[in-house]
Amino acid sequence: MRIIDAHLHVWDTDRLGYDWLREVPTLNRPMGFAELAAERLSGAAHIDGFVFVQADCRPEQALTEVDWVTTISAEGPTVGIVAFAPLEHGDAVSAHLDALGERALVVGVRRLLQSEPRGFSESHVFRAGARALSSRSLVFDACVTEDQLDDVTALADAIPTLSIVLDHLGKPDIASGSADTWRQAITELARRPNVVCKVSGLPPQTGSPAWSLETLRPYLDTVLDVFGADRLLFGSDWPASSGQTTYDRWLDGVLEWAAPFSADERAGLFSETASRVYSLDR
Repeated sequence: MRIIDAHLHVWDTDRLGYDWLREVPTLNRPMGFAELAAERLSGAAHIDGFVFVQADCRPEQALTEVDWVTTISAEGPTVGIVAFAPLEHGDAVSAHLDALGERALVVGVRRLLQSEPRGFSESHVFRAGARALSSRSLVFDACVTEDQLDDVTALADAIPTLSIVLDHLGKPDIASGSADTWRQAITELARRPNVVCKVSGLPPQTGSPAWSLETLRPYLDTVLDVFGADRLLFGSDWPASSGQTTYDRWLDGVLEWAAPFSADERAGLFSETASRVYSLDR
């Protein structure tokens, strides 16, 4: 079975500045494909391609990050790049988007919203930037916490031509043990046909490396029910999730969860949705 990892980070702390890594000393070092290969088990499932998602380096280094990842793309292989762009600059982001458009591997943009106040993406200028993104047929990766899911729904309604990929199931607060608010919000979001959902990033939401598939299954089953297998795509979130899981432990968990799927459903989850949404076969 072909596997595309639709959400992988690499970074080089000797080359670029990642201020957030100061708070995560175990990861505050170069983390690239060599480190991933060293971690993975022999005989583990082969990954056919990776979509690199911007690793939140300093904003002024965003284009340099894209160029660096492009130079090492064959190591993955990297088949797409979701880059940073300051969409809150409105129409003024066009020059940045044009520069991204000159870089062949760029398939989308992520402007992190999880650390912004609720309603950040509802501003006139942000939506102007998002429309500029949509007009270039680039995807928007939405990384939010569960209390911001309604903002993603509003963005999907405001710009129905914008293709939105929800990262990490909207970061449900699994550690709290209460899923009702998240379930209601993600069910409403899934009614928007321009939104798909990454099956990624759940182990950190448990707050413990002792997570089990049974703990995560209710969340996975919910997104399967509301989105359908053809609107889900697998992502590792390596190495950002490394504090709570290894690459292969998460992949094996998702493979086990998807074992009852039909062959077409598994193909959608593990490669075809990513290829379709990010236009990887262009």
